[in-house]
Amino acid sequence: MLKQMLKDIKVVQTGEFILASGKKSNYFVNIKRASTDPKILREIAKEMARHVEGEKIAGMALGAVPLAVAVALETDMPFVMVRKEPKDHGTKELIEGEVKPGERFVIVEDVATTGSSTLQVVSALRQKGANVSKAIVVVDREEGATEMLKEHGIELVSIFKAKDLV
Repeated sequence: MLKQMLKDIKVVQTGEFILASGKKSNYFVNIKRASTDPKILREIAKEMARHVEGEKIAGMALGAVPLAVAVALETDMPFVMVRKEPKDHGTKELIEGEVKPGERFVIVEDVATTGSSTLQVVSALRQKGANVSKAIVVVDREEGATEMLKEHGIELVSIFKAKDLV
C-alpha cells in the first residue's frame, strides 16, 4: 500500500539533480512530497515504528522533522531535532529536545545516499552521551550509506530501495 502511494505521487523524479552529498544524479527521491501528505506520512510512520524498540527518535532538520514527529506520535516516544549547524542566537543549541547521557536513540531519515547526513546526527547525539546504533530511512539509494554507517556502528534499516519505487 505505501509503495503504491509513493509511486502514485512520483517520489522518484527523473532529470538532472545535485544531491545533498554533492553528487550529480539522473533521479531525485523527493520524500517531502510524501511527508507533507498526512495519509502517506501516517503510513511511513507505521512502517518506521515497527523498527523502533524503545529508543527515543531523532531527525535532522528539515527533511526528517515530519518523520520524527510522526514516528514519535506512532510510538509514544519523545523526539529531538538536530540542526545542520548550531543556531547563532538564543540557546545556540545544535539539538532541540532533551538528550541525557546513556539514552538510546534511533535516527529517522527520508533518504540515504552516502550516509553523511545521518552520521552528523549520530555524532551530535553521541557528543551528548547518547547511544545510537540504528537509523531508519524511507528510501536507500544504495550508494554507500549502509557500509559507511556500519563502520560507525550504525545499522541502516530501509523501508524501500530507490529501485523499488521507479
